[in-house]
Amino acid sequence: MLGSGKRDREFSEYVQIRRSRLVGTAYLLCGDRHAAEDLVQTALAKLYVAWPRIRRSGNEDAYVRRILVNASIDAHRRPWRREERPAAELPDTPAESPFGSEDRDELVQALATLGPRQRRILVLRYWLGLTIEEVAADLQISSGTVKSQSSKALDNLRRQLTDTRIEELAEESA
Repeated sequence: MLGSGKRDREFSEYVQIRRSRLVGTAYLLCGDRHAAEDLVQTALAKLYVAWPRIRRSGNEDAYVRRILVNASIDAHRRPWRREERPAAELPDTPAESPFGSEDRDELVQALATLGPRQRRILVLRYWLGLTIEEVAADLQISSGTVKSQSSKALDNLRRQLTDTRIEELAEESA
């Protein structure tokens, strides 16, 4: 069993290296910066509890990714569980965006038009670069479903992004 100091040090190193990417992934899963931060906090708390076992197996990334997906599904199914408490001052500052593309906002808006399942599949498959089989295992669906939903989601994104570009060109020429 890991000593508490060693456990905390290894866990802290893991979080420092991967937190930004986890927040970016969670953001793409849910489409909201604050909800993404909450998902990551939930995932890291659960990961910490299981850290010795998960660290020994070497599956930290898969484990935390699975927690993120499950937490986003849970949040989508049970919106009444998200309780907000008003405060006079906001306690946090905006996190630095993990995205570097100037078309980021347009892409995120287009992703938000997709259904939750299609959005999860695209994020896992193309943002995280998982194989079809890994996405299927994470979402507990068949490989065929991953393929068909990926295709439909990509078609929807292309159509959405093309329509937006056409509207922009029409406004510019008017």
